[in-house]
Amino acid sequence: MPKMEQGSLALLAKPALEAFLKPWHESLEDPQRAQQSTLIRLLQGYQQTRYGAERKADKISTIEEFRESFPVVTFQQLKPYIETVMSGDFHALLAEPPIEWAMTRGTTGQSKYVPLTQTDLEQRVACGPRALMSYVYRTENYDILGGQVLNLNFPSVAGSMTVAGKEISYGYSSGIYARHNAERAQLKLVPEQGEIDALGAGLTKEDWEQRFDLAYSKAKGKNVTMFVGVTQTMLQFGSYLKRKYRVYPKDLWDIDLLVCTSIAGIQTKYKPALRALYGDVAIAEMYGATEGMYAQQLDAKPYMMPNYDTYFFEVQTRGGIKMLYELSQGEYGSVIISSCLFPRYRIGDLIRCMGEGYFRVIGRERRFALLRHILDTALR
Repeated sequence: MPKMEQGSLALLAKPALEAFLKPWHESLEDPQRAQQSTLIRLLQGYQQTRYGAERKADKISTIEEFRESFPVVTFQQLKPYIETVMSGDFHALLAEPPIEWAMTRGTTGQSKYVPLTQTDLEQRVACGPRALMSYVYRTENYDILGGQVLNLNFPSVAGSMTVAGKEISYGYSSGIYARHNAERAQLKLVPEQGEIDALGAGLTKEDWEQRFDLAYSKAKGKNVTMFVGVTQTMLQFGSYLKRKYRVYPKDLWDIDLLVCTSIAGIQTKYKPALRALYGDVAIAEMYGATEGMYAQQLDAKPYMMPNYDTYFFEVQTRGGIKMLYELSQGEYGSVIISSCLFPRYRIGDLIRCMGEGYFRVIGRERRFALLRHILDTALR
């Protein structure tokens, strides 16, 4: 891009990026204040549900009262309420009717079905591009926004279910995010999410090879500047191209940035392999799940910052439940997240404070998870 055109783009892009990132940045400057505001907003939604009314959400104004009235819950404990929502009675748990449903991949057991409301989707779409936009803002690499995004997310449509007498589609969260985030951030996906959906919802080796072939044929010769998606898929795609076409992704595209999610150890265990396949790329990490988009990388440090302006974060530590921002360096525990969907939801992930407000998700709640994380970090 010529210098004048690049400069003109910067004049247009920088104020827009500042405005886009401002709510997040302000919440990071004062997480205590941000979390109090987030809790009040969430309680206003909970008041509109029977789950919240039973726990007197309208009488709560402090964190202590919230903890006393709302128990920490797992998905299994919320499942009866979600099934009631599926039957058409959304007020059992939600303030709004679901407009889509997302399903998990079942990597930790049976697939779960999570309702997505209009408010929830708007929040996810606002949080989803933050890692990318933060990278562009701090590096001033505006060219990246003019390129195309390699897209190998899971299908956004995997089937349909009957809810209150209507057929509503469900799909995988990464595909749903890709579809909505592309519209919000005006990203040019290649292949488009609809083309991936058209191949079907199968997850066999053959199904993925069809998606890999589609991506190769559609993106070959294009100006691909970034790849956003599931880390495991990025690795599998790179290996597949070498095996079938005798090329690495770095031989085909000059990719600047990988925005990676869905697994612990991205910046430690998987970074060398990603760079071997994709070249000397920047790697930005996101922490999300089917249930929400919770945190992402702020700067060059290989850690993440929570979306304090959207979700309410607590942590079950050995010393009891604390606010996430109260953790000291090295302290860790099981993260508990309140969203417009689920109050005080123990998602099953361990999070560790890395100091100065930075965090790292170290894995699922399993025995020796912290030890594996420490060893993995020490060896790299």
